Amino acid sequence: MFTYFKKINTFSSSKLYESVVVLLFSSLICTVASAQEKEEETLDTERVVIVKTYTPTISDAFKIKSTPVVNDSVTQQKKQIRYSIFSVPVASTYTPEKGRAANIDRPKPIDIYDNYATLGFGSFTSVLAEFYSNFQINRSDNMGLYLHHNSSQGGIKEVKLEDKFYNTFLDLNYTSRTRDYTYGIEAGVEHQLYNWYGLPKNPILNEEQIAAIDPQQSYFGAKLGGKLQFDDLYFKNASLNYRFFGDAFSSTEHHIVAKPTFEFEMGDNLITANFIADYVNGGFERDLSVLEQTPNAYNILNLGVNPSLVILRDDLTVNLGAALYYSMDIENKDSDLFIYPKITASYRLIDETVIAYGGIEGGLKQNTYRDAVKNNPFVSPTLKIIPTSTMYDAYIGLKGKISDVVSYNFRGSYISEDKKPLFVNNTIPVLQFEGYDYGNSFTYRYDDINTIKGYGELNFEINKKFKLGVSGEYFNYSLEKEQEAWNMPEIKSSVFLDYQINTQWFAGAQLFYVGERKDINNQFALLPTVSGSTLTLDSYLDANINFGYRLNDQLSFFVKGNNLLGKNYERWANFPVQGIQVLGGVTYKFDY
Repeated sequence: MFTYFKKINTFSSSKLYESVVVLLFSSLICTVASAQEKEEETLDTERVVIVKTYTPTISDAFKIKSTPVVNDSVTQQKKQIRYSIFSVPVASTYTPEKGRAANIDRPKPIDIYDNYATLGFGSFTSVLAEFYSNFQINRSDNMGLYLHHNSSQGGIKEVKLEDKFYNTFLDLNYTSRTRDYTYGIEAGVEHQLYNWYGLPKNPILNEEQIAAIDPQQSYFGAKLGGKLQFDDLYFKNASLNYRFFGDAFSSTEHHIVAKPTFEFEMGDNLITANFIADYVNGGFERDLSVLEQTPNAYNILNLGVNPSLVILRDDLTVNLGAALYYSMDIENKDSDLFIYPKITASYRLIDETVIAYGGIEGGLKQNTYRDAVKNNPFVSPTLKIIPTSTMYDAYIGLKGKISDVVSYNFRGSYISEDKKPLFVNNTIPVLQFEGYDYGNSFTYRYDDINTIKGYGELNFEINKKFKLGVSGEYFNYSLEKEQEAWNMPEIKSSVFLDYQINTQWFAGAQLFYVGERKDINNQFALLPTVSGSTLTLDSYLDANINFGYRLNDQLSFFVKGNNLLGKNYERWANFPVQGIQVLGGVTYKFDY
């Protein structure tokens, strides 16, 4: 093996590496060649005995630095920098001030009062009075009182009978809240006075006959009820209500309704069971048929249960349920069993923008004398009272918000009802005994009706100060026995507006439109078994407006105008309404 040396005085680092590599490679070749020559000369067979199992080991690994340190004379070292600051004082007259937070203009909190009183007077010698008070007994108990009175001394043009009215009621309530449950008690009384002033044009009565008519009717009633609600029990809530209603003609009615509710959670679903016991008992002094002396009394008990399962799945909500009713007509010794669907669903197609919903629902409604008076105060105390069965109300619709300003709701329905009551003009009997026997009162007729209904509404909330709402309804009726859907319009629409002009002035407006209605003209039907001709009631438009001025947080003044178009339209046949009505008053809010 030969070794080759060469003295190098000056060279670069790269050439040094190349020389070292060449030298090592030459040495390795010479060593291998020499070893091969010896093996060729002394290659013999040898015996190798393994006395220990080979156990390989791994040496410790050392991380190669990503930036190796190179120690050579070529690399230049950084020169250490030394510096110093030469400070020279500068005279200054500036004196900093301590900073402080900026003031924020907070709006004045709105004072909320628990009590208010309203008093107003207007045309037709009308009076409006309201009083509400809430007594906070302690942290958990409170009591409320509400008194309402609305009256008018009449004065409708071309009306020959007394047409004054008043409506007064007083409600009291007491509520107590505890840690586990809440209970409340309510009581109230009411008194109403109306007159059957709507005489037909025929037959023509003379002044003496008109003077002998006493058209006045008085209604009075009382109620007592209670409710109980639990927070963490399967027995969720229960209510029990009793109401008495009567009139000046010895009519009486007792109505009791009990409704307990149970709720159970099953996984992510909610099971609800509603029970109802609805009992009504009443009667009228006059027989249903004067000739046959048929007593007009009713005694009906409806027992029902409505189980339902609520399913929530992301944007889908489904309520699967049914209603089972057992109705007993105790007076006539008759009973029926009814089964109704109670299925609803809604699905969010586009968040809150488009929500599709639909359902098919049914139920049994207990009709009462008080409900009839509430809808039409000019009914005669000779009604026949039976329940109405809504076999199903199938509907589908879309609702949502187009923007933060506009919301909408559109729905189409198909409703099937059995024994639905319709208001019709009473026939004129041969002999007139009471003030409602002159074709100037209304009664019930029942029929099975299928109704196609379309409904739509748009609500505009431009800002917190301006709100506008528009709604409309269309009805198409199909009856089994009657010729027309008496006193039921095909079109109804309304417009509502609320505008807060500034902190002191506010205004509102309401516009109602009701289409044509049909009624029976009984002016020639002198026998109860004979029906008169069909009478068409014109459509009407009722415009109302109100203005108010808020003097301060407690005292405000208002002016209301009703039926501003001034037309004495007929809501019911032969019953024109008052013309332009103006009423002004004051409202005062206070605390004790």
